[in-house]
Amino acid sequence: MSENKLKLEDLLSGELKIEESERIEDVAIIGAGVMGRGIAQTIAAAGIDALVIEKDEETLENAKEKLKNELKYEISRWAMTESEMKSILSRITWSLDVEELKTADVIIEAVSEDLNLKEKIFKKIDKIAKEKAIFISNTSTLSLSTIASMTQRPDKVIGMHFLNPVPKVPLVELVKGVDTSHKTVERVREFASRIGKTPVEVYEYPGFVSTRAIVPLLNEAMYILLEGVASAKDIDTAMKLGYEFKKGPLEMADSMGLDEVLIWMEQLWKTLGEPRYRPCPILRKLVREKKLGKKTGEGFFKYDENGNIVE
Repeated sequence: MSENKLKLEDLLSGELKIEESERIEDVAIIGAGVMGRGIAQTIAAAGIDALVIEKDEETLENAKEKLKNELKYEISRWAMTESEMKSILSRITWSLDVEELKTADVIIEAVSEDLNLKEKIFKKIDKIAKEKAIFISNTSTLSLSTIASMTQRPDKVIGMHFLNPVPKVPLVELVKGVDTSHKTVERVREFASRIGKTPVEVYEYPGFVSTRAIVPLLNEAMYILLEGVASAKDIDTAMKLGYEFKKGPLEMADSMGLDEVLIWMEQLWKTLGEPRYRPCPILRKLVREKKLGKKTGEGFFKYDENGNIVE
């Protein structure tokens, strides 16, 4: 009786304890882009094995090489040791075979912000993954409940909205869908803490907290540039020195990827209908020209191979 009472009290207090056997130890990540690589690095650095799945050999090899170069750059900055890099890389397995998802405790989807693509992925992995596996989406603007409806386990689907660069930003938003269970939330909360992130619980809503709050700032900075009020450099300097930002809004947008920022704005503009989310024309122009920010070497600023602004 006392054991049952304790469990009930834990549930009511929101502090459901996670049994050792339920701890997340086997993690798979679908997508090896900027976010997928960052998530894999963060998980591996916490001493947990990570499997990264990609769609083709070329994309997979490029991702492996990019991650290695990113870690080497951290070594050159004295932010990481050679042994730490080797330890991280040894815990990451790369594969094209989705059947390897069968053993995962958690499967994290980190592909582009495309609802149809995410729905296809979740529908497919639902047939492969073990019954108790938790599905996580890194979506920043899309409906988690819609994505979860593609599975037979909506109670085990949750969002973990990581911010870029994942290894350095200590925040993660835990996004609860309509059917996400309390147990799923607590298991993922414990996992987030283990990989060094401070989890913030949010309910499903376009943009959640961080994306919804930052997008109008980025958009307004772009309009200030478009209107000729100040140069890109001076806009960012004003925000960094005036409000203690580590990066100005235009460099921040470049870091996120201007194509991704445009997708966020379009999605929020479409779903919320607020003018503050309507993408600035200068953003559309840069994306058309394939100037996507740091990942292409040019956006609002030009960058060297290590992502530093070239004056």
